[in-house]
Amino acid sequence: MHINFPLILVIAVAVAGLLALIDLVWLAPRRRRVIAAYQAQVSTPDPQTLERLDKEPLLVEYGKSFFPVLAVVLILRSFLVEPFQIPSGSMKPTLEVGDFILVNKFAYGIRLPVVDTKVLDIGDPQRGDVMVFRYPNEPRINYIKRVIGLPGDHVRYADKQLFVNGERVERDLVRTEPDDEVPPGHPLQALAKVDIYEEYLADATHQIRHKRLSQPARPQEWVVPEGHYFMIGDNRDNSNDSRYWQSDQMPRELWGMVPDTYIVGKAFAVWMHWPEPKLSNLPSFSSIALIH
Repeated sequence: MHINFPLILVIAVAVAGLLALIDLVWLAPRRRRVIAAYQAQVSTPDPQTLERLDKEPLLVEYGKSFFPVLAVVLILRSFLVEPFQIPSGSMKPTLEVGDFILVNKFAYGIRLPVVDTKVLDIGDPQRGDVMVFRYPNEPRINYIKRVIGLPGDHVRYADKQLFVNGERVERDLVRTEPDDEVPPGHPLQALAKVDIYEEYLADATHQIRHKRLSQPARPQEWVVPEGHYFMIGDNRDNSNDSRYWQSDQMPRELWGMVPDTYIVGKAFAVWMHWPEPKLSNLPSFSSIALIH
């Protein structure tokens, strides 16, 4: 079951703020009037009685206590930085399953929480950015991929090689290693290898991954529509991304380009790695790094 945390947070802030406002406008003045009337009736007011008369209702007390904390969390999460966890290996080797990342929420403009309406345009995604966005087929789910094509770009993918606007995206082989995505005991486990490349896309330098045993897909070409972005995972042979806009994949896998309205923010740092959150498997902070 998907929990809409931004909506819950907005409702919690509204309720806590309303309780604080009710106390400020109505309940607190009434308590002061009651205390003043009591003090006028007695020559020596009882401290315990004064404390009881001035006591806030429990619900109001909780609302006033939580409101500033919730408001700060809402502002930070909605407009500045939001944490996410990487659930799949589609961005290997850049991001591993279980990485906890930070996403800059204002890099591509200020958007209102819940409704995601942009109210202030600050910047646009650039080729090579690692971007979090709402999955077009199920907007409640967040995806993360790398920006390959901008509005108006011509993208071609042939023989596992990227071309953008007719220019080959250069890359250099860095290393070859065993394919850790092959299940243990698989007949091809000993032969399964992956090539790790350094890829140079615009001003971005990052690593990508190709399986040696996988077959190159047929050449495909796309023109990115206005207001959309072409996204690909760094794990090029194991990523559900914009390449499956026109393919023989199952229809539910087709989602293609990402509209600007679905952008969440720019991923910029890994701050923790915890693939299985539980007490017997403590998180690691050894992988803290900026995302390239």
